[in-house]
Amino acid sequence: MTPLCIDPKGRKEGKTQLTLRRQWRAQRGPGKHDEYGAKKLHVHGDALSCLSQLHTAAMEGDGGTAAAWMATHRGMYERATRHPFTVSIRDGSVDLAAFKRWLVSIFSAFAYQLIQGDYTYIGLSGSCYGQDYMFVREFVAFLASVLLKCCKQSDSSDMETILGGLASLSDELSWFKKEAAKWSVDLAGISPLSSNMEYCRFLQSFDDPEISYTVAITTFWIIETVYQDSFASCIEEGNKTPAELLGTCQRWGSPEFKQYCQSLQRIADRCLANAPPDVVKNAEEAFLRVLELEIGFWDMSSSQS
Repeated sequence: MTPLCIDPKGRKEGKTQLTLRRQWRAQRGPGKHDEYGAKKLHVHGDALSCLSQLHTAAMEGDGGTAAAWMATHRGMYERATRHPFTVSIRDGSVDLAAFKRWLVSIFSAFAYQLIQGDYTYIGLSGSCYGQDYMFVREFVAFLASVLLKCCKQSDSSDMETILGGLASLSDELSWFKKEAAKWSVDLAGISPLSSNMEYCRFLQSFDDPEISYTVAITTFWIIETVYQDSFASCIEEGNKTPAELLGTCQRWGSPEFKQYCQSLQRIADRCLANAPPDVVKNAEEAFLRVLELEIGFWDMSSSQS
């Protein structure tokens, strides 16, 4: 397992950060943080308050806020990025049927939107290919909401980076289409599952103008980072990833995609550094929610839920 960097510059945890982390653990206490797989994630209010102090200390020289969260919530982060499903890809033990389920899971996520009648598929009426665009289409809508929030900022210099993400989705739509054919995925018979619908509803919530740009860009960063980190481990030296899955792993695990994620992290850190405490708290809650949803999605793909 690749060690998690606490600080982008490779420095060890700062003294102030370490002290605040111990305070957070003490305030959390027994029974205030559910173990993975037991109950729905709950973060105690006192813990979040203490973590806000941790974020401030991080920006004062102990590392960025994003890195501080990844360190503080390391267990949760590693469950999302080193899930048994992706680990099985790396060690070559993956059941290819599970990989196919993952593809179906992505495609069926948007089936929920189709059922709800939220989208009109121009030129795709009656075609099962309408569904293999679904998950990416929802992500496009989410990114559009992030971009809109960015445009309303006094400094919209982040727009080019966000537009880069939108532009890449055109290629991703084509890739999903080819993968569906390659794996003979029967899109016509799939049904949306609860994990899919939860993720869709979460992404839809960003249409709310009350949700700040800081929260939105932080959410975008962690969604992309989880995928990059997960699949990067599958192409590291010594991997036994099946040849037929290497293309998928290289798509999201590439150094180029990592650089893009790092660009998003820098934007998120800058926004968080200038945000009021309540916005930082909301951003952290969104960060944790993404990790929870990603774990649920991997679970569903590997038939663990």
